[in-house]
Amino acid sequence: MSALRQEDRIVHLVDDDADLRHALTQSLELEGLSVVAHADASVIDDLPLRDLYGVIVCDIRMPGRDGMAVLKSVLAVDPTMPVILITGHGDVQMAVEAMRSGAYDFIEKPFAANRLFSVVERAIEKRRLVLENRILRNALEGGDALSARLVGRNPAIQHLRAQILALADTDADVLIEAETGTGKDVAARALHDFSTRSKGNFVAINCAAIPAEIFESELFGHEAGAFSGAQKLRIGKLEHASGGTVFLDEIESMPVDLQAKLLRAIETRSIERLGSNRQVALNVRFVAATKSDLAADPARFRSDLYYRLNVITLKIPALRERKDDIPMLFFQLAREARARYRREIPEIPPALEAELLAHDWPGNVRELRNVADRFVLGMWPGGAETAVNGEASPSGGSLSDKMEAFERSVIVAELARHGGALKPTYEALQISRKGLYDKMRKLDISAEAEAEAGDPGG
Repeated sequence: MSALRQEDRIVHLVDDDADLRHALTQSLELEGLSVVAHADASVIDDLPLRDLYGVIVCDIRMPGRDGMAVLKSVLAVDPTMPVILITGHGDVQMAVEAMRSGAYDFIEKPFAANRLFSVVERAIEKRRLVLENRILRNALEGGDALSARLVGRNPAIQHLRAQILALADTDADVLIEAETGTGKDVAARALHDFSTRSKGNFVAINCAAIPAEIFESELFGHEAGAFSGAQKLRIGKLEHASGGTVFLDEIESMPVDLQAKLLRAIETRSIERLGSNRQVALNVRFVAATKSDLAADPARFRSDLYYRLNVITLKIPALRERKDDIPMLFFQLAREARARYRREIPEIPPALEAELLAHDWPGNVRELRNVADRFVLGMWPGGAETAVNGEASPSGGSLSDKMEAFERSVIVAELARHGGALKPTYEALQISRKGLYDKMRKLDISAEAEAEAGDPGG
């Protein structure tokens, strides 16, 4: 299953034969691909080849600039760009020479439409892997440090990165709203690291992990003798962060009686240590994170503190809301696991990718990291259930049977999720209407039956 969005599955078709160009365009579009047809090869020079998610299909014999010239110019810009050549019978020797020069494949006329589609699909998948690897490598080598932390091409994650860069070098307090495991701490740390406060301390406080009886001392510090056991002066976490950033994670767990004191510290940018009457100035920025709606329960969380923190709100999308990023993110997490465990990354089989895309990821990126760890550690005896759920899957059956079983499970899950409606199902699966119909017939899937199966009231 391809992780490319529909607009990324692009085929640039170059052929001077108008009838053939029209027929090939129709057949590829019926398979869910986007086709841009050209009668003249010169337009290839205007394409952003290094960033192009797609492939080039070009006839060899054309007036003026032929397919061999196109191949040479394309590979001069990006040697990894797949170029598929269409050749007549008399051009086979030339096509073989083109393969030696770097062409992805050649198809001899006449050919069936599904033959071209099969080659194009493989080429697009190869292109996706090349570009995702390139993006990750550039990011990890410093080409884009923020993209290396918050990986993804989904519009929501791109918007989040833009917000962080816009806010980082300000002193505005920020509230981060997101589910558990989405990377709230990563976003908070980025706000600090990309600001002029990066030379100061980044002090993370997990409000759910500090016992209530020592919470005030942890935040504000205390003087010697302030209470029984306070034998010496202790600098609190807020004071320790002066010049830097305070990250209040799971702030919804903060005891209500301390929320008023925190509010005063945020408003006045000063604190009093326990046992002292002296004000200590704070030069800090506050970043708070929550997995719940703070405004929904004012009895548990003070509304005045909520509105004071809520100067700017960043929302991190759940992983299920940006499934197109899962393959890229999984690959980066696998690279991190490789470094930790000193193991090579096995080849990622299509069945695992299908399972990754079908899963809803309630644990978000944290859950995906566990899967990547298991995969790199060799927990893949042939079934995606082992990697995703940590349980061994049945070992019987051929590879073809297993592939069909996983493909069927993915389609059935999407049909159930959409109540048997076909349009949102094939859009979610990023295949064409015809492609979905063909697969349902092949795999004996009934939309109505799967809709009833997905309805707990049915």
